[in-house]
Amino acid sequence: MKTRAAVLHEMELGRPYDRTNPLKIEEVELDPPGFREVVVKIKAAGLCHSDLSVIDGNRPRPLPMALGHEAAGEVVEVGEGVSNLQVGDHVVFAFLPSCGHCPNCQEGRAALCEPGAQANGEGVLLGGHKRIHKGDDYYYHHLGVSGFAEYAVASIDSLVKIDPEIPFDIAALFGCAVMTGVGAVVNTAQLKFGDSVLVVGLGGVGLSAILGAKAAGAKKIIAADLLPSKREAALAMGAHHAIDSSDPKALQELRDLTGGGVDVAVEFAGAVPALDFAFQAAKRGGTAVTAALPHPDARLQLSPVTLVGQEKALRGSYLGSCVPSRDIPAYIELYKTGRLAVDQLISHKMKLEDINLGFERLAAGEAIRQVVLFD
Repeated sequence: MKTRAAVLHEMELGRPYDRTNPLKIEEVELDPPGFREVVVKIKAAGLCHSDLSVIDGNRPRPLPMALGHEAAGEVVEVGEGVSNLQVGDHVVFAFLPSCGHCPNCQEGRAALCEPGAQANGEGVLLGGHKRIHKGDDYYYHHLGVSGFAEYAVASIDSLVKIDPEIPFDIAALFGCAVMTGVGAVVNTAQLKFGDSVLVVGLGGVGLSAILGAKAAGAKKIIAADLLPSKREAALAMGAHHAIDSSDPKALQELRDLTGGGVDVAVEFAGAVPALDFAFQAAKRGGTAVTAALPHPDARLQLSPVTLVGQEKALRGSYLGSCVPSRDIPAYIELYKTGRLAVDQLISHKMKLEDINLGFERLAAGEAIRQVVLFD
């Protein structure tokens, strides 16, 4: 099968991306689906900072790679050994496949699936194969998805069947932005009804966390970002206060608002100063969670005296500590009942040909969630 896909051949090309065009729209070929694999016709794919981090070199990956990890579509072909999906099913991709049998999966910690993490690091599907090629040259898969394409071959362990009534542009966001943001608040931080929460970094994931905190019954939601437009968006989505975390007085302002600090602070900015601010903003006995991915060489300086003396917790969150097959349908139900206004996250819709412009907007902080539509 032939398909068009956005392929990255070289990292760190520099900006503006709508001029350097790091992603090349190419016609490539897909091998037929193998054992426990299917072909999905992509209907919508979201642009995320995790894609941008590959483009700018902050998250090095093997190249050439067909990018895109937040997507939704329709199954159009099934391989051998597939019993839980059939042609016509609507699906959302999860950007970490869950094998179901490693120790972490068996303990209900699908976000830590060891075979899934290994496959993602190697740029292959869960079964160890690459299915995208141009002539004799095979391209790598991005996080088992490669969703910036008209069609994709995927492992069934990377897919979650969803309600066909959900629009694809909305459905795609549940595969990363919503799963990561809501999950970090609900699963990782275990926010309780009546807790106060700080969300640092107000992109699509951070604003999803705002929605999740609101749905979970947080009594006070404080949003922090460097950009006024992002702070305004957070207030529109349910935050009670918005602050500029780079302001020298911001930490004291937050402590005044909360009587000493928040119960839960979550960080999605991908910058060490943002994580440091979140940790300092957590009250004595509070919890700070980060789901961001800065450059692998980044380091946080942390005083063990503060960690011990104040009994603070600092936790990492990957995939929102979710079990995708459980949590994606649950979050979709919240959307259907009006408790997660996911549609508010979409700032731009575009065609595949405009994807480099989309990443320039994302890098410039001029977008929340942009979605490529294929129909």
